[in-house]
Amino acid sequence: MPSTPTAYPNPDGSRLTRPLAWSLVLALRPRQWTKNLIVFAGLIFGERLLDPTAVAHALIAFGVFCLLSGVVYLVNDIRDRDADRHHPTKSHRPIASGAVSIPQALALAAGLSVVSLGAAFGVSPAFGLAGISYLGLLVLYSVWLKHQVILDVLTLSLGFVLRAWGGAVAVDVRMSPWLLLLALLLALFLALSKRRAELTSLADGARHHRPSLAEYSPHLLDQMIGVVTASTLIAYALYTIDDETVTRFGTDRLVWTLPFPLYGIFRYLYLVHRRDGGGNPSEMLLADRPLLVCVALWGLAVIALVYGPRLFPGG
Repeated sequence: MPSTPTAYPNPDGSRLTRPLAWSLVLALRPRQWTKNLIVFAGLIFGERLLDPTAVAHALIAFGVFCLLSGVVYLVNDIRDRDADRHHPTKSHRPIASGAVSIPQALALAAGLSVVSLGAAFGVSPAFGLAGISYLGLLVLYSVWLKHQVILDVLTLSLGFVLRAWGGAVAVDVRMSPWLLLLALLLALFLALSKRRAELTSLADGARHHRPSLAEYSPHLLDQMIGVVTASTLIAYALYTIDDETVTRFGTDRLVWTLPFPLYGIFRYLYLVHRRDGGGNPSEMLLADRPLLVCVALWGLAVIALVYGPRLFPGG
């Protein structure tokens, strides 16, 4: 595929050019790859962080899901290219703007599917199955499920569960059902917040951009978000004090990390309601320093508590 400069529209109506190779990379939405960090949950909570082989497999798993999510974005943007051209920001995506043609996008999607699934089966058959399941479910979402009210957000959430499960089987550990439940609930929280942001930002044009948005209302979404928020925090608290968790990690102090999820979720809700955020969870995580610091401190606290007894048995 030649890497020739491609013209695309600028917000002021002029035409800018960039190399085709760079347009193809942007079509994979690399800024969204932070969503795949959940792959490392199995490595950390499975106590395999000090195992070099497990770390290598987890990194491969992260790369595989980054490529597979890129394939899903390509399929999604091909399907939505006409609607995206009427969106204030999505109109600048490479496929909607014409910087990447449909044949080029399809060729890239096919190539990445083969490479990523081949790498997945190279790690283990179970991880290969996780990769196929994720790709199949999210392509079905792009084609049909995203237009079905409630099923749209549930499907996105199941995608996160498959990422978490895939990361666990890649390093050959059993994923706690509590953690899979937490992945589902947290992803559902983000998906509902995203729908709310889309509904409020697009106003009357929301139903034309995504038909399922016509079935939602800010009040309904706020009720759903309230239920999921409470469920997420309660599930996390119960996981930290569960007998199996305490026995496995040799500490009952994991509950001390609860203030981080509390602050993180409340901060996210603040950004959604007071700063008109939530439309792009990945970009909001990277752009909002208090939220980013909270997530980083939570990760460090968990690692210290989980691996502290092993590294310092007399402590």
